[in-house]
Amino acid sequence: MTAKALKGLVGAPVGVPVGAVVDLRAYAAGTTPAADWIGGRAVPAFTDAAATVAALAPRGEGRVDGLLADEFVLVLDGGLEIDSDGGRLSLRAGMSAVLPVGTSFTWRAAEGTLLVIASCPAAQPGTAETPVTIDQAAPLSPSNPPLAELLVGPTPSCRNHSDYWSASREFVCGTWDSTPYHRRQMPYRHIELMHLLEGSVTFAGAGGSVTFSAGDVCLVIRGDGCAWISETHVKKVYATQRPA
Repeated sequence: MTAKALKGLVGAPVGVPVGAVVDLRAYAAGTTPAADWIGGRAVPAFTDAAATVAALAPRGEGRVDGLLADEFVLVLDGGLEIDSDGGRLSLRAGMSAVLPVGTSFTWRAAEGTLLVIASCPAAQPGTAETPVTIDQAAPLSPSNPPLAELLVGPTPSCRNHSDYWSASREFVCGTWDSTPYHRRQMPYRHIELMHLLEGSVTFAGAGGSVTFSAGDVCLVIRGDGCAWISETHVKKVYATQRPA
């Protein structure tokens, strides 16, 4: 991170964990293997009444009869097959999908499979009733940049594609990209799981800063938030829960 990028964050040591951000690969490492889709999950990286993010190291195969939440599933390692009324999803490492609330399915996991799952309780499915793969190659449409009063420097050009919206419109999953920008620290009402596909981003707060690059997976949580600093084009898969 350059001295220019650190303007307004003097004294923030580089490479020090930021309280608002969780490195999900580090969190998920060492998760105990389990054959229970729900009960086998690790102690969550984050949880409240609206969202839970947890790791699962599924082994063998199993069945789920009716999910009680919309679930975003990202495969960190290994591979996962999901069979439902919507057909078969075959997910390898780096791929992700949404399983809508109410979905009944069987699953089979390759040896060494490791997942992170963002789960948001819902009363009914949103824009799909059967599992949806996140399309990392989907065409992106222009989307709103960060608020001007939060930016340090030029306004970026941002684009988005949403693969799934919950019925409440509070939970959304898809892909997003942006030209470089620096946004000041701001409070977060939302949580966001990010899988970086291209570029890198530094998150910074009063206590330090941490940088994630393509292939990394992180989670920003509700609270004091952090600054966003990117100096290259960034593309990510995201799962966000934001109160209406």
